[in-house]
Amino acid sequence: MAELTEPRWTHVALPVTDLERSIEFYTTVTPLVLVTRNVDDNGQGAWLSNKNQVDSPFVLVLAEFKPEIGKNFGIEPGRKATTLAPFAHLGIELPNREDVDAVAEKARAVGALEWEPRDMAAHIGYICAVKDPDGNTVEFSHNQKVFSTITELWG
Repeated sequence: MAELTEPRWTHVALPVTDLERSIEFYTTVTPLVLVTRNVDDNGQGAWLSNKNQVDSPFVLVLAEFKPEIGKNFGIEPGRKATTLAPFAHLGIELPNREDVDAVAEKARAVGALEWEPRDMAAHIGYICAVKDPDGNTVEFSHNQKVFSTITELWG
């Protein structure tokens, strides 16, 4: 087992109103896979990540709190707790322009497409965005070069 030897950015956590619905959304519309689940006195949760992302693990944590616990975090029972909107978003970079179009088509089919595919400035690339079941924004991009820039600078 690898040992943590320096501070690392490891996850983003989102509250959800229906864990199963959110897992289904993220594993269908995005390339993320379910890594693990947990249940405790606070509620239930799931970790999603890129398949076999071992070198630099980064996880999307989905948390469905019990109503009495959610109140401690400002979450009202039965109400969506949108965290990332209207521009704040999770970003997923895709290898091909056609991949962005394919995500848009999937999202359009389920009524989740937020931004139609479009070309933006060179540092943004070709993008679209979808809304998850709780209203959070997930951006999909091609040629944004986040991955290649970081690996080039630090690789």
